[in-house]
Amino acid sequence: MSKVQPKYQVKWLTIVLVVLVGLGLCWATQHNAELYRTPVGKVVQVTNHKRVKQTDNFHNHDFSQKQTLSVRVLNGKYHHQVLKVQNSFSASNAMDQPYHKGQQLFLHIQKKNGHFQTSITDLKRDTVVVFLSFLAVALLLLTMKFSGLMALLSVLLNGVLFFLAIKLDVWLQGTNVLAIFGTLAFVFSGLTLLLVLGKTKQMLVTFGATILGTLGAVGLTLLVLKLTHEQGLHFETMAYVTQNPQPVFLAETIMGSLGAVMDESTDIISSLFALHRETPDITRKQLFMSGREIGKSIMGPLINVLFLIFMADTFAMMVLYLRNGDGWGYAFTMNMSLGMVQSLVSGIGIVMAIPAASWFASVLLKRGDHR
Repeated sequence: MSKVQPKYQVKWLTIVLVVLVGLGLCWATQHNAELYRTPVGKVVQVTNHKRVKQTDNFHNHDFSQKQTLSVRVLNGKYHHQVLKVQNSFSASNAMDQPYHKGQQLFLHIQKKNGHFQTSITDLKRDTVVVFLSFLAVALLLLTMKFSGLMALLSVLLNGVLFFLAIKLDVWLQGTNVLAIFGTLAFVFSGLTLLLVLGKTKQMLVTFGATILGTLGAVGLTLLVLKLTHEQGLHFETMAYVTQNPQPVFLAETIMGSLGAVMDESTDIISSLFALHRETPDITRKQLFMSGREIGKSIMGPLINVLFLIFMADTFAMMVLYLRNGDGWGYAFTMNMSLGMVQSLVSGIGIVMAIPAASWFASVLLKRGDHR
């Protein structure tokens, strides 16, 4: 049997062109200072001064250090001027950082009485962003070709839709955040699966299992929150929320559980479709049980991945709270309680998606077979 080739393929010449364009963009971002209105400077010399030991009231030890930077201005009316800039940083780098020769910086420059007063506002990071974006695109095309191109396209389209949803939420002043992001979850699932899997039965089954698992997890969460009157949840700890935090938390929960459930559903259903192609005489019950076994084998690692991502996100603040004398209970409440709930909701969605994906796939693949 001849292998069916996709209708559209990414040619190797296209990949080479992408690599060249990416390298060109990286070079361009190193020489684009004239495009910025804010003064941009390049560090040409660094003088580090003596380190000074520091100890706070909680016996935390750190070091502070000053450095004098010689910075050549790359744009604006002070172009080609070499200015002296003072910078202070700590060994922990909690709120600061050291700078090195060759780095480009955004500057604030004032000239008073013939003397320059210069300060650093931020590090210029566009080259890093462009390089990482180029690397991700190149690896997708090199390893997955057409499938990687579709995955990249789905990420870009989902990013645009997410931005538009945020703009709509801001325009409506946060009055319909759940409706907006609940609808967006359906659109995300359908668009992503359509681009990655195409208009196939596998896409329809995966979409159904994803939506069922996500809705089940979120619905169960809403029921528990209503029965418990949200006791123990401190929505006020959410950072920078300028609207009612509870709907925002639920919208975050929907988005978070959606990705995990879609990942698992795709794995289970693609495996069952492959199993059915290899053994067409397999029964519906056997397909369902095989789906359960596949789900059980990937459920544990997937939940642990989500938990570790959550732990990594809150680790720094937890250490900061504990090192400053706060107790475990207070530190957990302020940093981890809401994220832990979201992780549990995602875990519930993962568990619920196993029978949903197995049942959908077995019914569709063995339609009319009652065994």
